[in-house]
Amino acid sequence: MSCIIKVTLLLAVVVCISATQMDNDGEHCLCQRASKGFPKPSEIKDVQIYPVTIFCDKVEIVVTMNNGLRFCLNPKLKAVKRLMNNIIKQKSSTTNRPTEVTSTQVTATV
Repeated sequence: MSCIIKVTLLLAVVVCISATQMDNDGEHCLCQRASKGFPKPSEIKDVQIYPVTIFCDKVEIVVTMNNGLRFCLNPKLKAVKRLMNNIIKQKSSTTNRPTEVTSTQVTATV
């Protein structure tokens, strides 16, 4: 195959890949759909919150359950908003709490 044909094919592939990426309009979100339900808080192992980025124009909340199942929550649900407020309160209360330095005197008897 001649160099001109190789370059033309490579250029065509690059154009196709670029066109495909441009069609997504910044929709490279993790959550294509959100769960309509809400799990029991005792079953939640981890909550990850992904803010708006240039790749995804919505806030995404991914929950990992104790059994390893992962799914997305709808951030507009009242229960999800309450969960997020509780998490924020817990984080702020643990990070803003003053630390106490205590010393204890140990005496050894022989």
